[in-house]
Amino acid sequence: MAAPRVLVLRAPGTNCDVETAFAFESAGAIVNRIHVQQLIDRPILANNHQILCFPGGFSYGDDIASGRVLATQLISYLPEMIESFRQEDRLVLGICNGFQIMMRLGVFFGDTTSSQGDSGNRFPAASSQLATLTWNQQGRFEDRWVYLKTSTNESPFLRDIDQMYLPIAHAEGRFVTRGPLGTSPTAADTLEKQHQIPLRYCRDDGFTSDEILPHPINPNGAEMNVAGLCDESGRVFGLMPHPERHLFPTQHPFWTRRDEQPEFGDGMKMFQNAVDFFA
Repeated sequence: MAAPRVLVLRAPGTNCDVETAFAFESAGAIVNRIHVQQLIDRPILANNHQILCFPGGFSYGDDIASGRVLATQLISYLPEMIESFRQEDRLVLGICNGFQIMMRLGVFFGDTTSSQGDSGNRFPAASSQLATLTWNQQGRFEDRWVYLKTSTNESPFLRDIDQMYLPIAHAEGRFVTRGPLGTSPTAADTLEKQHQIPLRYCRDDGFTSDEILPHPINPNGAEMNVAGLCDESGRVFGLMPHPERHLFPTQHPFWTRRDEQPEFGDGMKMFQNAVDFFA
């Protein structure tokens, strides 16, 4: 089969689109970096792409809230495109700001074709979503490397990955669930039952827990140490860490202290998995 085509969506303030495109190209994909305004003017540009990627950065300067402006644009002008990637046998990846955008879109929760948002588009209202991303618990931007543990193999992006060591750089990455306290089942119960929490912050020995681990192991205070979320199919996946920033062993912060170098950095496997999904 021909190499899958990847649409890397960029907007004013996006600053990780080039690195993310390079990661997919290194894994064997054909990549097109397309500005959101180009896509609004010509939605047909999204056709014949198997993977949609929202890269990291600060879309529209993170005005109002991280990812909110671009998510509102997509809901208003490109709902059919988002739904086609979400409902068909294609993949969607969001990294850092991209994860925030996906969370604002509500693509992880339920069947968006059955509910109408305030604008009349087919996306769940924010008040109906099970979780959101908000300010880091310590109230500041965090830029550090973190250990990550996969807790389910439901997502094709995480196939054959047990642990990763990746950098994070965000101020609004804390995962919190919605809903009144004491409800049963809780939003956390629902997400775990549906295998939608595939990636968590962990200690260097791989230990993680439903209880919030201390800073800096958990860099933002995320409930259940959640670092990434997927929809029920696993094909729609978002994460706060940056896999595109650890493609090569020399990008590891301690690479000079290792006696032997692996062939690739921990992030490369995610992009290779996405390409291999269509093999």
